[in-house]
Amino acid sequence: MTAMCDVAFLLLTFFMLTTKFKPEEKALVDIPSSQSEIKAPDTNIITIAVQKNGVVFFSVDDKQTRINALKKMAEKYHFKVTTTEQAAFAKMEEVGFPFAQLKTVLNLSKQQRENLKYTGVPVDSTNNELADWIRFSRQGEKKFRFAIKGDKDVNYSLINTIIGTLQDENINKFNLITTLEN
Repeated sequence: MTAMCDVAFLLLTFFMLTTKFKPEEKALVDIPSSQSEIKAPDTNIITIAVQKNGVVFFSVDDKQTRINALKKMAEKYHFKVTTTEQAAFAKMEEVGFPFAQLKTVLNLSKQQRENLKYTGVPVDSTNNELADWIRFSRQGEKKFRFAIKGDKDVNYSLINTIIGTLQDENINKFNLITTLEN
C-alpha cells in the first residue's frame, strides 16, 4: 500500500510539473452557440479571431512557422528583424496590429505589450495583411487547418471579408468555432 501511494504522488507531481497551461488570449471573443458537436482541432491550426468591435487577430500554434512567416513578411514590407525581435515574436500567441507597428510592439516590455490596445490586422481590400500572414504561414511543410473564431455580435460583412480572403488563398475548408447550444 505504501508503494502504491508513492507511485500515485509521483505521478501527481509529474503531471503538475509538466502541465503547460494555455496562455491568456488577447482576443476576447464571445463565440456564438450552435448544435454542432464536431470538435475543433487542437494542433496545426491557424486561427483568425474577430472581436465585437471588428479587431482581427491572427495566430499560428507552431512557433517555427510563426518565425518563418515573420521573416517573409519583413522581406515583403522591407523591414529588418533582429534575432531578439524574432524570439519576442515567437513568444507572442497572436498578431493583432498592422505590420508597420510590429517593430514598436516587439521592442516593448512584456507588461507594456499586455496593456497595449490592439487595432487589428488589416483586412480591407487596399491593405489585406491577413492574406499575407495566411500565405506565408502556409509555405512551410506542415498542413494547417483554419478556424474562424468570431464574436456573436460582430458585423457579418467582416466575417464575409475574412471568408473571401481565405477563398482567395484557395482555402475552402475551415472551421467556425462555436459553443455547444444547451
